[in-house]
Amino acid sequence: MDYFKLKERNTNIRTEVVAGITTFMTMAYIIFVNPAILSQGGETGIPFEAAVYATCIGAGLMSVLMGVITNTPFALASGMGINAVVVLTIIYGLGLSWQQAMGVVVIEGLVVTVMVLTGLRSMIMRAIPMGLKYAIGVGIGLFIAFIGAQEAGFVVASSSTVVTLGDFTASYTQLAAFGLVLTSILVAFRIRGGILLGIIGTAAAGMIFRIISIPKEIIKIPAIENFSTFFKADVVGAVWSKGMLNIAALVMIFALFMTDFFDTMGTVIGVGGEAGLLDKKGSLPNLKSVLLVDSLAAVAGGLFGASSITTYIESASGVSDGGRTGIMPTVTGFLFIISIFFSPLIAVIGGGIEIADGVFKYPVTSSALIVVGFLMMSVMNKIDFKDYEVGIPAFLTIIIMPFTYSISYGIGFGFISYTLIKLFRGKFKDLHPLMIIVSALFAVAFIAEAIAKKFAGI
Repeated sequence: MDYFKLKERNTNIRTEVVAGITTFMTMAYIIFVNPAILSQGGETGIPFEAAVYATCIGAGLMSVLMGVITNTPFALASGMGINAVVVLTIIYGLGLSWQQAMGVVVIEGLVVTVMVLTGLRSMIMRAIPMGLKYAIGVGIGLFIAFIGAQEAGFVVASSSTVVTLGDFTASYTQLAAFGLVLTSILVAFRIRGGILLGIIGTAAAGMIFRIISIPKEIIKIPAIENFSTFFKADVVGAVWSKGMLNIAALVMIFALFMTDFFDTMGTVIGVGGEAGLLDKKGSLPNLKSVLLVDSLAAVAGGLFGASSITTYIESASGVSDGGRTGIMPTVTGFLFIISIFFSPLIAVIGGGIEIADGVFKYPVTSSALIVVGFLMMSVMNKIDFKDYEVGIPAFLTIIIMPFTYSISYGIGFGFISYTLIKLFRGKFKDLHPLMIIVSALFAVAFIAEAIAKKFAGI
């Protein structure tokens, strides 16, 4: 076990296993949500059961790979947001088949892989000022907490104010509130594995009061035909049809690339900082290996039919429970793989309660996300908000993430505003050239995405 540097990182096998289980429990919703999104559209979508298998196997293999190769506490799964783009914009909007849509994902992953191998991705991450790096972590924390509040039913959509207070007479909201109180107390007392114990306790209470169902069966044998999406991506057809390039598809490759690239960057900085793995410059020592596995995961997601697989912000839940090494995502990955056998049990604990047609709430795991969000925001005091040149971009980074439901949008607003403020104040020498280039690329990406959506009639 010397390979995982347990003593050096002040952890042990038990802590890492508990952290891995915690991470899995907070990520388990993707087993059901991702297939629900990818299977939309009947014949144009991926069969639900096949999407479940692709999601589980893809997340499992890539999380294990991340743990073994990089020895970092980052778990991976199909990216939320990107999966919606694949269905709504690429399949529905551009009229591509799901095989061609997965081809788009494969190409995007290959582009990111090339950037990792050339060292450009690492250089960009090291060019970011420390104030913005802290802001990215804080923004992700707020984003995670907002997701948790939505999944709990604490906040709901409103036609007049966008969001408003949820219905606390609903049993699922009450269960989530109980879970938040329980988890907060456990974490406040610094009980090891407090987040996982909070999830277990909430699930038990939900079953006792019949808010969530008791699983009728535990094990379900996988069916071979449900692996039908594997290696069916149409890379050529994704960008070339009827003897010509599909310009709209190329635009979407760029848009997915920007989202995937900077979502991972934000997650690595935020979660890595929470784990205490960043150096004095805010960089991860083995950053290139982490980014390489992440980029290959995007390729694998397309090849498996699971949409782009990326490093997950929910890894912070395991880190908050003490996870510091690659054992954590290895455990998470193993649980993802075997979950295809235990889907009935996972559906109860990690799955959601359908409160309306296609609308789900996740009262068991939502409290964990809210508490993790709090823990990730603890570095806010390291941002110098009195220095407006950093404070304003940091503020925009933090608020835009939850407001737009996108990590990359938050980073983009922060980068662009930071660059513009420095330029207009005549402090060109303070800007790293890569910050200028990346800010310009973000601006182009925002415009390109808007054009693609307009072209697709969305």
